[in-house]
Amino acid sequence: MVARAAREIAPGMLVNLGIGLPTRVVNYLDKDLEVGLHTENGLVGVGPVLDYNEADKDLIDAGGAYISALPGGAFIDSAVSFAIVRSGRLDLTMLGAFEVASNGDLANWKIPGKFSPGVGGGIELAQKTKRVVVLTTHTDRKGKPKLLEACTLPLTAHACVSRIFTDMAVVDVTEDGFCLRELADGVSLEDVIAATGAPLALPEEEIPTF
Repeated sequence: MVARAAREIAPGMLVNLGIGLPTRVVNYLDKDLEVGLHTENGLVGVGPVLDYNEADKDLIDAGGAYISALPGGAFIDSAVSFAIVRSGRLDLTMLGAFEVASNGDLANWKIPGKFSPGVGGGIELAQKTKRVVVLTTHTDRKGKPKLLEACTLPLTAHACVSRIFTDMAVVDVTEDGFCLRELADGVSLEDVIAATGAPLALPEEEIPTF
């Protein structure tokens, strides 16, 4: 799933990788790919995530993971970092999710009754980025679908998600709802349909695998 999502990043893009699964994407990017990875706590030019023993303990991403800085990277304060977000300069944001609705609504910051540190920069990233994609498991720990007709949890942003990468499939959000684009290797079409809590349109051509 993470390796497939990494293929969405093209040369020259300015990209934010959200907390959770998206932060792993950096480790699947080609070393020669010219891309600017942005973390809202103050770095453009994020490099691979490092183990504790290798890391500079002063360099972390927004989720607290130890990261590296690529040559030519820029350290910036939070005002500049969020100005980049709010001015719409990000080409792509990859976020995690608790739920995604068939119209692209996103819920990824709060489960009522459970502790949450707050929404952070999620709302602005979801609202202001040119394209938002989600990385998440297709179902939650209880086996309930995360892809739904309508979100049941507090929303992060309305109609912001374009594409969803899960451990089972790649699904696009279209004007008509969810549309299946790819299947994970070894996963059947029937499995994906059963694990999706909303109608799932199928392409006319053969469905590729990843």
